[in-house]
Amino acid sequence: LAAMADDEERAAELKKKRTFRKFSFRGIDLDALLDLSTEQLMDILHARARRRFSRGLLLKRPVKQLKKKLVKAKKDCGPHDKPDVVKTHLRDMIIIPEMIGSIIGVHQGKVFTTVEVKADMVGMYLGQFSMTYKPVRHGRPGIGATSSSKFVPLK
Repeated sequence: LAAMADDEERAAELKKKRTFRKFSFRGIDLDALLDLSTEQLMDILHARARRRFSRGLLLKRPVKQLKKKLVKAKKDCGPHDKPDVVKTHLRDMIIIPEMIGSIIGVHQGKVFTTVEVKADMVGMYLGQFSMTYKPVRHGRPGIGATSSSKFVPLK
């Protein structure tokens, strides 16, 4: 009986202790990723991003303004609050580690889609998370498709 009680206690402790998966981007954990310089970050990103950084991505004015607004939004919010949405048209902006935790409104041609930047998104483009078209829904009758489509209720 004592052995069974010990097993139950251990199981309860393990449930309490439950460890979460530690994030790593190409073998580098999140804390180290935030401390990387631009050159070190270039080494671990894909070729297109490396080329873009080498041509001065972070030196261009709109990118500097976006980074400045993101830093300000993060600083103005409380420790456990989400920052304000920062709107941008820069769909071709590569997500860098400093953007993690920010909320960005990415323009998709008509409206701004809010994107919460997570650590998994580093190296991707902002435009990848804001679709510019509405996916086609095949097999549904539209207005004027056939004579029977006039009986389909419009919603």
